[in-house]
Amino acid sequence: MLCRPAGKRVFRITVNNLSKLFIKLRNLLELVKFSHTLFALPFALTSMAVAARGLPSVRILVGILLCMVGARTAAMAFNRFLDWEYDKQNPRTQRRTKLATKREALVLGIISLGIFEIGAYSLNFLCFILSPVAAFLIIFYSLTKRLGSYSHAVLGLCLSLAPLGAWAAVRDNLNDLLPYLLSLAVFFWTFGFDIIYALQDVEFDRRLGLYSVPAQFGENFSLKLAALLHVLAWICWAIFGWIGTMKWPYWIALGVVAVILVYEHFLSRAGEMAKINIAFFNMNAWISIFIFVGVILSIAI
Repeated sequence: MLCRPAGKRVFRITVNNLSKLFIKLRNLLELVKFSHTLFALPFALTSMAVAARGLPSVRILVGILLCMVGARTAAMAFNRFLDWEYDKQNPRTQRRTKLATKREALVLGIISLGIFEIGAYSLNFLCFILSPVAAFLIIFYSLTKRLGSYSHAVLGLCLSLAPLGAWAAVRDNLNDLLPYLLSLAVFFWTFGFDIIYALQDVEFDRRLGLYSVPAQFGENFSLKLAALLHVLAWICWAIFGWIGTMKWPYWIALGVVAVILVYEHFLSRAGEMAKINIAFFNMNAWISIFIFVGVILSIAI
């Protein structure tokens, strides 16, 4: 009679622990905005598919996924760790500090960086010896808002490494023009949309002495610069498609991307925070997906 309650109690404790673990995992994923992996991952897979003219081996695919998820999670975790005190003071980001502890953010960053290095090592020697460069930029980006208004460009540089890394993973070299064109497009695109995202924190950045293009140069200049950068990104995607001899699905996708970019800037000029969030996440996630699908269908044809 006494064993049954004890057995049930152990079961309840186990279920309770699993529930707490699930909640902690969910909070950590939200802390690093894991869903935003959609921005860079499709471009890494696009570069991979073009380099392999289809699908590479399972080993290469898994290695690229490990690198992308590890690098992106590490970047966001270190960003949260280094910006912890700023996030606590910013009404827009205060909730982040309630999802986990500062120490947990640091541990997540270190573990994720380890996963990135394991993924790079599993691919080839070129990827492994270049991985410290990416690791340095991942950590350095989080410090740039304290140093100057070029943080958006550094973020663009970080994401632009994804197509180069994926190409190196498949070809074991970087001797072709195509990955550089795709990388340059991602650089301009990210540079532009991060400027738009920074519009949400103009007053906060100015009050705390943090640097960003909107805080330094104002909203009108920032929107014009972001529009120019996105025009340059679209041109790079077009040159990439032309040199890569992409078929009609890619050009249809690129046309849709042009419409999305125009709509993104239309939303941004409204000046409403909710619309800027839509412009930042929804629109840009669709851009990377459309480019990826256009390339895949073009290769299949």
